[in-house]
Amino acid sequence: MKRLRVAVLDPGHFHAALSLRESYPALDDEVHVYAPDGPGLAAFEAMIESFNRRDRQPTRWHLRRHVSADPLAALLHDRTGDLVILAGKNHSKLAAIERLNAAGFMIFADKPWVTDDTAVPLLGRAMAPDRPPTTDIMTSRFEPTSLLLRAFLGEPALFGEPTADGNGPTLSLGSVHHLLKVVNGSTLRRPAWYFDTRIQGEGIVDVTTHLVDLAQWLLCPGQRVEFERDIRLDAARRWATPVSLESFERITGTQGFPDSLRTEVQDGTLPLYCNGEIRYRLKGLPVQVNVAWHLEQPPGGGDTHLTIARGTRADLIVRQLPERGFRKEFAVVPKEAATGTGERIRAALARHLPEWTDVIVEPQGHEWIVGVPPTRQTTHEQHFCEARDAFLREVATGKEPAEHRVNLVTKYRLLAAARALARIAPAVESGRLNPASA
Repeated sequence: MKRLRVAVLDPGHFHAALSLRESYPALDDEVHVYAPDGPGLAAFEAMIESFNRRDRQPTRWHLRRHVSADPLAALLHDRTGDLVILAGKNHSKLAAIERLNAAGFMIFADKPWVTDDTAVPLLGRAMAPDRPPTTDIMTSRFEPTSLLLRAFLGEPALFGEPTADGNGPTLSLGSVHHLLKVVNGSTLRRPAWYFDTRIQGEGIVDVTTHLVDLAQWLLCPGQRVEFERDIRLDAARRWATPVSLESFERITGTQGFPDSLRTEVQDGTLPLYCNGEIRYRLKGLPVQVNVAWHLEQPPGGGDTHLTIARGTRADLIVRQLPERGFRKEFAVVPKEAATGTGERIRAALARHLPEWTDVIVEPQGHEWIVGVPPTRQTTHEQHFCEARDAFLREVATGKEPAEHRVNLVTKYRLLAAARALARIAPAVESGRLNPASA
């Protein structure tokens, strides 16, 4: 059987390499890389080489370099791939996606696709029904705790119906990330352009992509979500993380702020607008997403997540507590007498995740803890190839979810609208969100 040829376009972000962290039978071992010469290409090649040389299940990728000042034009001319992987500068990503899939390429592209509302008109064309299979890399769907959430949200006897009470929205999703971090066992070097929100995008359109995607995937499984009909944006805000010159140089490995950022620097510090919060209604259900970035991860810790889904019979919580070593923990909090909760949890697992036979279910006070066993625990790095393989299975079977394209367009239209609203009326100092009527 003919294997798919892979092309990688301008891999300026390490997610491009993580998409090739594992081999896949349907992919040819020869990978064509189109990029300008420079540190981005060198970092990509070094990470791929580390995958090829590792002791356990090494990959066999053979990289073919195509160095060009205009790598997109070179790729379109050469047509040396069936599947294109994109992960790099975000401000031009959607334009590249639109041109590539108009030319017949399948696309597996990192988020975000939209950094401001000027790119929105390209979305409809890129995701038209007659275009080749195209998707963004939604790794959060492959977190074991995300799979548990989706399973339990569909269990009325356990979760009940989604609710919004005085304690908060139906679904609250938050995460904390770090600019200086370790990836694949090495300290991550971020390119200087990563700190230019005109290229990278602000935080309110970046990692929030995962959270908005999860909200649709969890609350509306298998359903079309249309922006005009099913979304109401209530509020949005953005705020900056101060990045000192010393921190910038440690993270990028470069000397000094580049000229492109000089006008943004205030008293030797760059205010990086990498944080964002959005409140909106999804098919009438209130949702809140919040993403914050710190400079450096704490000792023994890493990125952290907090998710709360509120139901009439129980709340579902995903959390990472410092006192428990930042381990991701899944809790079921009944709202009524807990009698039978353990049995309902086990029944839900048997129905939705029958292969998870080694899950530990135990009461702790008024909660029930569902322990993800070591055999089911996966890393953020592993989720890239899990997402890739799921996409390739859809390509092989021709069974793309019917709601995929319209939901992807809705997701990015919401993010673009939230960014525009947050910039109109920041209201950051008071800590209040902006009402949509502001």
